[in-house]
Amino acid sequence: MHEVSMIDDAAAAEASLDPLRRQILAGLSEPGSASTIAARLGIPRQKVNYHLKILEQHGLIELVEQRRRGNFTERVLRSTAASYVISPGTLGQIQPDPARAPDRLSARWLLALASRLVRDVGTLLTGAQKARRPVATFAMDGEIRFASAADRTAFAAELTSAVTELVGKYHTAAEPDTAGTGKLNRLVIALHPAVPADAHPVGPTDPRPVDPNGPIDHHPAVPADAHPVGPTDPRAEPETPAGPEATTL
Repeated sequence: MHEVSMIDDAAAAEASLDPLRRQILAGLSEPGSASTIAARLGIPRQKVNYHLKILEQHGLIELVEQRRRGNFTERVLRSTAASYVISPGTLGQIQPDPARAPDRLSARWLLALASRLVRDVGTLLTGAQKARRPVATFAMDGEIRFASAADRTAFAAELTSAVTELVGKYHTAAEPDTAGTGKLNRLVIALHPAVPADAHPVGPTDPRPVDPNGPIDHHPAVPADAHPVGPTDPRAEPETPAGPEATTL
């Protein structure tokens, strides 16, 4: 079982969003059968079997073993991951695109950047899992409290200057009419007001309201043509470079 997996198929995403199927997926973090799930949730086994068939069809659960129980065979299954992320790419042509609104001070642009980050890293991770190779990534996550809006503005300016200097030091520019040498990576830096932990729902209820006024990421770049732009299947997976699976500071 993977710690987290990407759902990049619209039909699989729809299947995973059903409230009962979400409960079944959560319950199958440990191997179980239709009978054990039915007893735990207090619903008929036939109903559980129906949902298990759909989840298995979309690769969200997998067969662990089969046990002989009297006159029938009991199938023991488990979730393929402890948690899932639905790729923005499942939205096809209406997925967020940072190029449509390149305003660095806009929260909507930041959201589009984050969506692309989720999509790209998910694509890399899916390809790496198939190839049984790690993905070279680096991430930082933390909190900072500013005494004033002026301090926040000054921090952003100094951070921009420092990062620009580092990029200038390490970036290998491509020669004219060439693809360049070395591995191309994407760097994303984000700063936003912290959201209270209890603002996020953990069940089927609606999220609580969040005050709109209330991390640094780095990963190999994913070619633009690696993502589908419509309801068709994704194009070929890009090569995934070797390196540490993840580093968090």
